[in-house]
Formats: sequence, C-alpha cells, structure tokens
Amino acid sequence: MGMTEEGTVDPRVQRTRRDVVDAATELFTSEGWAAVTHAEVARRAGYSKATVYAHWPTRLDLVRASVGQICGTSEHPRPTGDLRADLITALLDFADDLSRGHLARVLGGVFERAGSDPAVDEMRGQLYAEGAGPLEAILGTHLPEEAVEPCVALLTGGVLVRVAMQASPATPEFIEDLVDRVLASARG
Repeated sequence: MGMTEEGTVDPRVQRTRRDVVDAATELFTSEGWAAVTHAEVARRAGYSKATVYAHWPTRLDLVRASVGQICGTSEHPRPTGDLRADLITALLDFADDLSRGHLARVLGGVFERAGSDPAVDEMRGQLYAEGAGPLEAILGTHLPEEAVEPCVALLTGGVLVRVAMQASPATPEFIEDLVDRVLASARG
C-alpha cells in the first residue's frame, strides 16, 4: 500500500503520513493524550478519518507516532566537556521543556497509562532514553559507571518534582544547587 512500481513509498503517502503525524503531535503536546482522536487529527491534518484509520488503526498508534516524532526531533545542548556546566545547561533545557507544558503533558499521558499496554511502556522507555541519554553521556565521561544511573535519577527527578509536582520554577540557582549536591554525593 502506497508503494510505487519502483518499490519506493509514494510521495503522496509520505506527505499524508507527515501531515497526520504533525497534527497528532501538535495535539498531543498542546492538549494531551485525550485530545488525540482520529476525528480531530483528521480534521487538523485535512484528511478523512478513513485515511487516518488506514495508517493508524488505534489512538495508541497515533500517540506512538507522535512520541517517535518528539524523540526524533528533540535537540539537546552540546556538551563542552565541563561536567558542572554541561549538567546545568542540560537540566535548564529539561526544566524549560517541562515549564512550557508540552513535555509535562506528554509524560503525564504516558505515566497515566504505564503498565496498561506494552506499547505504552515502550514509549515510556523511548522518552526516558531520549531525555536521559545526554545526561548519561555527560556523566559517563566523568564519573564511575555505577554512579551514572543514580545521578541521572537524582538530577532529573529533582527537576521533575520542582516543576511538575511543586509547580515552582527550576531557576538557574536551584539547578546549580541540585547539580552541586548530586556531584558532591557522587564524588564523596
């Protein structure tokens, strides 16, 4: 379906898939999981519901495509080699994504449904790998391997709790203090 005689994907099918995933991702990040329906995605993308159902038979398929796009297009600050500065920059970026709401809505929808379907758990793992991977790489070049995972948990958890649970800003001062405390415990 959607293949040309040469065995490549028809450009019209590629355009349809791009438009639909773009619409689903915009809905997911702006309004949350519940807003991602076949009818609303079709309306926003400018296609029929039948077209959307043909490529994404379930809502979970639309959300999975959105998570794939979010992870595939996310950008992280480039490490400079300065452990403290790189961690602060990465965590400020994470805090900004949470503060703007789109990442909190994505994570909230996935957390709410965790354990309900292996595909949701796969998405949770994908989001964690995308978000934690850069921190793991930064820490892995400076700390013993056994210290990396606990440090990532403390750093990301501290920012997540501050922004999403306490509804307080993760200011540069807060993040600097968090980084200093985590690094002191890792080295101590």
